[in-house]
Amino acid sequence: MTADIVTRLRAALDHDKALALFRGAIGRESITGNEANVVDFLETKMRELRLSGLSRADFLPGRPNIWGERKGAGDGKRLLFIGHTDTVHVDGWREHWAGTEREDPFAGPIIDGAVWGRGSGDLKAGITASLAALSLLDKAGIRLKGDVAFAFVGDEESGQPGTGVSAGIKHFVGRIEAGEVPAPDFTVYVEPTRLAVYAAQIGFFITDITITGKSAYFGVPELGKDALRAAHAAMTALWKHSDEVAARAEHKLTGRGFLLITGLTGGGYIAVPERCTLSLIRKLLPGEDLDTAAAEIEAAVRGAITDSEITVEFCYPAGRDHRLGGTAAEIDETRAEVAMLSQSMAGAMGGRGVIEGAPFWSESSFFVNRLGIPTVYCAPGDIRNCHTFEEHVDVEEYLAGIVGFAAFMARYCGVAD
Repeated sequence: MTADIVTRLRAALDHDKALALFRGAIGRESITGNEANVVDFLETKMRELRLSGLSRADFLPGRPNIWGERKGAGDGKRLLFIGHTDTVHVDGWREHWAGTEREDPFAGPIIDGAVWGRGSGDLKAGITASLAALSLLDKAGIRLKGDVAFAFVGDEESGQPGTGVSAGIKHFVGRIEAGEVPAPDFTVYVEPTRLAVYAAQIGFFITDITITGKSAYFGVPELGKDALRAAHAAMTALWKHSDEVAARAEHKLTGRGFLLITGLTGGGYIAVPERCTLSLIRKLLPGEDLDTAAAEIEAAVRGAITDSEITVEFCYPAGRDHRLGGTAAEIDETRAEVAMLSQSMAGAMGGRGVIEGAPFWSESSFFVNRLGIPTVYCAPGDIRNCHTFEEHVDVEEYLAGIVGFAAFMARYCGVAD
């Protein structure tokens, strides 16, 4: 069935129309906090698809989610495609590309066979490919038995002050829990995977550690308590702990856990430094507990700083589906749905559809861990160039993603004849 339907879908795909949809989404700047700009665009396109139950609601004032569905003929499963509408900032983009075709981060130019621009990979390629896939089924005359739902939410990206706490998906998942939105049987979160299928993701938390001693004039350092010296002891203990964590276990899809010290600030002028701050991020594997991992880090730091006159404070600023951070998630990679999606992507583009683990954290854990709904990541785009001045998506991969998504919709939901 897969080979036959892929051939049929490829023949029906309007390349120019599909690319216009993708570039149009890039053209709607939606840096975190300004999601409404692209939601307006998506609402128009979703209405053109004649989605039923099309709904739009603010998860925070002026910041909307949008969702809708295509009802099937009946006797099929319910499939959800979901992704975030917000992107990271474009600070420095214009200066970096000044005088070139790439100067405007929202123009979506096609250069050397790729579509460029902020949000192209993360993740407007996935959003538009999923919508274009349903349009492609219509054009090919394929009607589904099951329902295909779409939900596009905001506030996934961090980096903008006061944002990036997954407020959008918390709002949408709450509606599923309240029975206001039907729960799907399977979910595809359209983070960029180069058309691989990610059946697991890492977990994470960020810790800011403030070490406070006592300042003193440099000529009489014995009167002070050196916060930087204490920080050195703390970092040595943390790096040792990271090695111990990495040696514990290796997950077949997500690798080994570790922590990375990402920042150190502190010091003063010709004086014993009174205060400094360390920042770190901890990678967790599926099955690791955030509370336990955080307690281990705190114990390592407190054990390294033995002077009772030096105080240590811990802050966890990036709570997501857990108060400390984001939980790891995984589903059985041998599930039939995972194989279907893998085969659909492999049929659409040679060498794709490989089953892997996500080297990032996104919001699948809200479905897997909170709702108990199997969820994977899959979409065109390469996470390695996202959040950079190099963000782009290969045209061939984007078009293959549309065909692969459409084939998966047909296989998973069933075809009504």
